[in-house]
Amino acid sequence: MKQKNNQNNAISKLLKNKVILITGGAGSVGLELTKKLLEFQVKQIRILDINEHALFTVNRILKDKRVRTLFGSVTNPDRIEFAAINTDIIIHLAALKNIEITEFNALETIETNVDGTVNMIKMTIKNKPSLFLNISTDKVAASSTLYGATKQIGERLTQWAAIHIQTTKFASVRFGNVIETRGNVFEVWREESSKNKPLSITHPNMKRYFWHIDEAVGFILQALVNMKQGEIFIPKMKLYKVTDLASKISKKHKVVGLRPGEKLEELLITDDEKNIAIEKNNMWVLKSKF
Repeated sequence: MKQKNNQNNAISKLLKNKVILITGGAGSVGLELTKKLLEFQVKQIRILDINEHALFTVNRILKDKRVRTLFGSVTNPDRIEFAAINTDIIIHLAALKNIEITEFNALETIETNVDGTVNMIKMTIKNKPSLFLNISTDKVAASSTLYGATKQIGERLTQWAAIHIQTTKFASVRFGNVIETRGNVFEVWREESSKNKPLSITHPNMKRYFWHIDEAVGFILQALVNMKQGEIFIPKMKLYKVTDLASKISKKHKVVGLRPGEKLEELLITDDEKNIAIEKNNMWVLKSKF
């Protein structure tokens, strides 16, 4: 309890009177993160997103004068530079992440996930916020998809920036699937279940890391107060067999086959990474190799 109180105090002190920019902030994690940040004495939260309806929904849900909803893409350097004027903290969530969509739209995926991160780092050099936190994915560990490869480059770019840009602290958070996010397998299952259809399972032996959205948000805040320079924070998440999760909704399943590049079991951290990581109670911390 004492440790939790100390962490809450550290978060409160860090966030007081701060201006925060969240890219891709109108998504599920971004919205929940914004809700949590508003519990503290932040000065302003700017949510940058390319989904106009999602931004409209954010305004209707939050109704807080400290929130600014900004329409724009991380692929537009002028837009993000203007959005980040006088910011203190940047949380970079924006990405194309659906496996099928990213594999089919390779150029757009690279433009958003790689070039977009480059743009964010260049903007950070100019605007000099105190903190830059990149949100990554378990798909980078022994990556087998384009999405995983682009997010791995994002981690490397963030570590590169940590070495060369001394005016800002840079770090990444890498975690698995969030149950409540839009566009994931649970959304598909709910729709199939409502129509009394069997639930789609790519493979009966598939395993994935899952946690709840409040856990993801809490971990992001924990990373913000603990980042020094170039770390990758990796939570110790629970690995689930996908068929077990599906069976809680319906016993009727259909096997649809693996998608291109999809693995039977994802990794949060490779063996090589684990050998050099600092292990803590609820996470591993990967320091920059450089």
